[in-house]
Amino acid sequence: MFTGLLGGSFNPAHGGHRRISLFAADALGLDEVWWLVSPGNPLKPRAGMAPLAARLRSAQLQARRAPIIPTAIEQQLGTRYTADTLAKLVRRYPKRRFVWLMGADNLAELHRWKDWRKIARTMPIAVIARPGYDARAMTSPAMVWLRRYRVSAASIRKRGQWSAPALVLLRFDPDHRSATAIRRANGGWAEDILGKGRTNENCGASVRDQLTFRSIRSEEDA
Repeated sequence: MFTGLLGGSFNPAHGGHRRISLFAADALGLDEVWWLVSPGNPLKPRAGMAPLAARLRSAQLQARRAPIIPTAIEQQLGTRYTADTLAKLVRRYPKRRFVWLMGADNLAELHRWKDWRKIARTMPIAVIARPGYDARAMTSPAMVWLRRYRVSAASIRKRGQWSAPALVLLRFDPDHRSATAIRRANGGWAEDILGKGRTNENCGASVRDQLTFRSIRSEEDA
């Protein structure tokens, strides 16, 4: 199985995440994409971050009828940083091949990530263009280092003809949807989603992780 990994807060997940994932799956010949719903992003403030259960549920709703599996596996792995998460996933699923998917906005900031060169050496990275970030991403310190490892999407599709580090640049029609805009339009989106899944007034909402089969409760990350 060839699996793409898209990490993020998904606060909330939206159609842009789905569109990017399906585009990358088609461009790279992926069997499926896992959405790694982060328990907490070290580079983002906790203020305004919805409970993990709500964010996971929003991702599940967006992923319906698509080869996309949202998961909060990072909570089970006990990892906070992408480099540690990817290393553990490679060890846990040795029969899978992975590629890390990120937007150009993340490439622009990649040099600030813990052990970012370790990420590049763990699996290929596919960068998807996002409006307003391309110029900064292309001149970022990480891109200066990664440029020598650039390969084509066709070579990734052949699977056996590459090894990490490998960088693929993908471009498609811009998608302007954002989680920030959704939160501004509906500040109670998390409560709405969790309310629909509430099974017991004392235990809060419970969302079942489709990869780990673990139940995530809204108060676990309070």
